[in-house]
Amino acid sequence: MSAETRPNAAPALPLGRLLPLYAAQALATGATTVSTVLASLIMSNLGRESLSGLPSTLISASAALSAGLFGALMLRSGRRVGLGAAFTLGACGAVLGFLGARAGFTPLFLLGAAMMGGAQGGYQQARYAAAESVPESRRGTALGLLMLMSVLGSFLMTGFSGAVESLGTRLGTSAEVAGWLVGGGLLGTAALLMLLWTPLAAPLPSRARLSIGQAFAVPGVRSTALALATAQGLMVTLMSLTPLRAHHLGMDHGGVAALISGHIAGMFGFGWLTGPLIDRLGLRVGYVGGALLLAAAALTAPLPGAAWLGVSMFLLGLGWNLAFVTGSKALSRYPAAQGITDGLGYVAAGAGTLLGGLVIAQVGFPVLAHVCAVLALLPLVSAWRARKP
Repeated sequence: MSAETRPNAAPALPLGRLLPLYAAQALATGATTVSTVLASLIMSNLGRESLSGLPSTLISASAALSAGLFGALMLRSGRRVGLGAAFTLGACGAVLGFLGARAGFTPLFLLGAAMMGGAQGGYQQARYAAAESVPESRRGTALGLLMLMSVLGSFLMTGFSGAVESLGTRLGTSAEVAGWLVGGGLLGTAALLMLLWTPLAAPLPSRARLSIGQAFAVPGVRSTALALATAQGLMVTLMSLTPLRAHHLGMDHGGVAALISGHIAGMFGFGWLTGPLIDRLGLRVGYVGGALLLAAAALTAPLPGAAWLGVSMFLLGLGWNLAFVTGSKALSRYPAAQGITDGLGYVAAGAGTLLGGLVIAQVGFPVLAHVCAVLALLPLVSAWRARKP
C-alpha cells in the first residue's frame, strides 16, 4: 500500500486556523436546519400543497448546477473568495425566501429557495478547504471534525426552536417562515467568518493545478467520484423515502422524527471516529466499510417492524459518513474534480428520489431497498482502485 493510502505520520491539527472554517460550517448547517428542511410546510401554507416538493427540487437542482461553478471560482480565486460568495448568496436567498413567504408571494419564496440551493453547492466544498489546511496524513481527521461541527450546528438550532417560534410570533408569522430569517443571519455570520480565516499559503503541488479533464484522467479519480455520487444518491433516496415506509407501518410524527435524529447522528456524530480511522487504516477500509454499511441499511429497511427502520437509518448515515469522508479525502488532492463530483452527487440524489418514488408506487418499497443494496456495492470499485498510488 502506498504512503498516500496508508500514512504513518500524525502531526497535530492547526485548530486555530481551522476554527473559523469549522464555525462557519456549523452555522451553515444550522441555517439549513431552521429553513430549507421545512420548506415543504411553507409551500403548503401558501396554498400550494400540490407543489410542496418543489422547493426541495429547486434546492437540489440549483446545488447541482452551482457546484461546478463554485469549484471553478475557488480554483481561480481561492477558497476564501468562493466560500464567502457562497455564504453571502445563501444569506441573500434566505432573506428573500423569508420576505416571499411572509408576504405570501410564492415566486419570491421559490427564488430564495433556489439561491439557498446554489449556496449549498458552494459552501459544501468547505470540506476540501479543511482538508487542504492539514497534511495528507491528517485529512480524514480534519474532515471528520468538520462533520462533527455540522451535527453540533444542527442540534444547536433544534434546541433553539422555541426561540425561533417566539420570533415568528413577534413578526406575526409562523416559526417555519421566521426560520428563514434566522438562517439568513447565520449564513451572513458565516460569510463574515471567512474574513477571519487564513487559508493555507503553501505552494500547491502540481496535481492541484490540473484542469478538469486532466484531473478526471488520473487513475482513481473517476472511481472516487463514483463512490461519492453513489453514497450521496443512496443516502438521500432512502432518507427521503423511508418516512413513507414508516407511515405505512403506522408510525406517528414523533417516531419519524426519532428515525431522522438517528440518521443524522450516524451521518455526522461519529466523524471524530471515522476520520482518524481512515487516516490510520487507509482509503480502502473506508470504501469497503461504507459500501457494506450502505448495503446493510438497504437490506434492513424492508424488514418488518419499526425497530429495523431505526437500525437502517442509523446504518445509512454511518455508511454515508465513511464513504463520503473517504472519497473527500482522496479527492482533496485534485481540486479541479471536486465541484463536478459534488454536482454529480446532487444529480444522483435528485434522480434517486424521483425514480425511487415511482418504484415504490409500482412494485413496493422492498424492491427499491434491494436495488439500493446492489448499488451500494459500487464503492468497492473505488476500494480496488485505491490500492494504486
